[in-house]
Amino acid sequence: MKLNGDTLSLAGPDGGIRIQRNAHGIPDISGTTLNDLAYGLGFMHAQDRQLQILLTRILIQGRAAECLLGSSDMVELDTFMRRLNILPDPESVVKKLKPPVRRQLQSYADGINYYLENEKPVFEFRMLGYTPEPWQLADTIMIGKVMGYLGLADGQGSMEKFLVEMIQQGVSEKKLKELFPYLKEKIDYKLLGKVTLDPPMVPEAIRWLSTLPRMMASNNWVVGPGKSLSDAPILCNDPHLEVNRIPAIWYEVVMRMPENKLMGASLPGVPGLPIGRSSSCSWGATYSFMDMIDYRIEECRDGKYRRGQQWKKFKVREEEIKVKKKGPVTVRVFENEHGILEGDPYTEGYYLVMNWSAQKGCGAGDINAICSLPAAGTAREVMNHLKKMEAGSWNWVVADVKGNIGYQMSGRMFKRPRNVSGLVPLPGWEKKYNPAGFVSREDLPSLYNPKEGVIVTANQDLNSWGKANPINLPMAGYRAERIEQLLKRRRKLGVDDMKYIHSDLHSLQAMRLMKIIAPMLPDTEKGRILKNWDCTYRHDATGAMLFESVYHSLLRVVFGDYGVGREVIDYLMKESPLFNDYYGNFDDILLKKRSAWYDGRSRDDLVRRAVEEGLNVKPQPYGKTRKITFSHLMFGGKLPRFLGFDFGPVELPGNRATIPQGQIFKSAGRTTTFSPSYRFITDMAAEKVYTNIAGGPSDRRFSKLYMNDMENWLAYRYKELG
Repeated sequence: MKLNGDTLSLAGPDGGIRIQRNAHGIPDISGTTLNDLAYGLGFMHAQDRQLQILLTRILIQGRAAECLLGSSDMVELDTFMRRLNILPDPESVVKKLKPPVRRQLQSYADGINYYLENEKPVFEFRMLGYTPEPWQLADTIMIGKVMGYLGLADGQGSMEKFLVEMIQQGVSEKKLKELFPYLKEKIDYKLLGKVTLDPPMVPEAIRWLSTLPRMMASNNWVVGPGKSLSDAPILCNDPHLEVNRIPAIWYEVVMRMPENKLMGASLPGVPGLPIGRSSSCSWGATYSFMDMIDYRIEECRDGKYRRGQQWKKFKVREEEIKVKKKGPVTVRVFENEHGILEGDPYTEGYYLVMNWSAQKGCGAGDINAICSLPAAGTAREVMNHLKKMEAGSWNWVVADVKGNIGYQMSGRMFKRPRNVSGLVPLPGWEKKYNPAGFVSREDLPSLYNPKEGVIVTANQDLNSWGKANPINLPMAGYRAERIEQLLKRRRKLGVDDMKYIHSDLHSLQAMRLMKIIAPMLPDTEKGRILKNWDCTYRHDATGAMLFESVYHSLLRVVFGDYGVGREVIDYLMKESPLFNDYYGNFDDILLKKRSAWYDGRSRDDLVRRAVEEGLNVKPQPYGKTRKITFSHLMFGGKLPRFLGFDFGPVELPGNRATIPQGQIFKSAGRTTTFSPSYRFITDMAAEKVYTNIAGGPSDRRFSKLYMNDMENWLAYRYKELG
């Protein structure tokens, strides 16, 4: 029954299924209906990515201590996931699935379960003594939902909590509103100073969260037929994720029906193609940076919260965490109308309550949309499906064979009162701050066949494309601007131009900051190296390494010495993903001639100090500072290197503001990354896609498909599928 090199035939729900691997090891699945394709995809996910999908399910369910290891770290991780309660209402959400989509989901689950029933679990699970349970429809919905939260919505929430920390450190309101332009509320320093912030999880528990799918910052763009050599739209995508993990999050597949062909990247655990194309249409996603998190402040005592002169009891949800070889642990979660309490209400004080806009009643819309895309005949149809997604807030670019292109933002956004930005926690006892439901999806940013003939998204501020303002903490616009620059260099563009754009390492951030740094550089060897640097992050560019050192020093001087302290800036840059998302807010200050952050000093003096500090390093080629190792999902760093579970070290190209970001930082002491996990290009003139992926189809270490596309990914070589 296993598919290695030969053809495999299966009996699908509606007809026969035929599966072959192409020359790259990617499965090519043929069937009569979408149900047949879903069944075949479920079977292949169970064969090639069983460890990934089942480990993901265990972690999302909060069962790591029960199924994996009975350690305190696993209990801590389970506590986090149980508190989050990613799918609190599975039965009602499953009922919201469209009947054809529900049949696809059931077919997909049947394909997984058929494989699990007829094959032994992978050796990792046998070693742990874990026997997989059958796959359920709710399992797929949970994976779809968690991808919209981890690294995305929770990243926004982390920055909002950092804002509270800045307030508690006494950073002035003038400085904060300059750093966060969308912050409109008057800051109540006295109240926010009383808030106790919940401590984060222990580092080892955080490490396991990297197992879960986490979209981060990405690029996608589409050009219309008027800009294309083929006179048909060209669509490109390169979702940026944590790439230094094995297997890759994405799983490539080709699927065929008599009248339709599908190609692209699937997410193991979910049917359909979040990034890909059909015979008629194509689509690609980036994160939108919609603010889906609201915090409220609650005054608590004796397990209650205050409303006027009354004290109300929290709803208490008790979660029993089973612990391997030990007794169970009971976790109490306190909730009210504003969400989940972050603290102990029996200890008198002020605590935050977190509300995620997709917490309840969400998940079906996302699966309905993804599973409906293959049958869509036009870009407009694709957009209409995508805007109904709720749990995942994405920037979608789309194209069709008729020559139409479009953009659609998805996601469920709180409809906040006027002059409430959502950035700062507000009193839970004040009704005037409560949201009035959710923003209409018709008001979200959207474009269709713009006159420029080009649409580019790279996590920048896109509020002007709609009636609502869903983004209050956008990423810097450097990458989007650079892509637009390159698209304008030629009157007509082809696939080779798109491949070049994927690989471009020029930084508009560095170019703009060098305008204020270059005049302060000394006439020394290091000063001349940096002054002559072309702002391109080549692996042999010593100037890039020196720029990074000076830039770090500039942040320490301006925001450390006159704001939150140098140790906080060092933490943000090296030990947290926050700066990697929101560095543009800091750059906007640095590029100003005058700022409250300068505390009356001239910017030139601050830059001069930063240059002196930043150049006090030993120069070396940039690539030597960029070494990373790709680590196995479960055994990363734990087994001898010669066994081959880990891969590397290799140089990761790019930086925060180049098109391939290539960001490297630590999270709880563990090295992690933002980088293009999958490169996808399709010209709608032909049923072909051009791709490479940071990994391979299989999560089996001794399979030849374990990392077989890695060399292509590192060298920017593309496979042609179709």
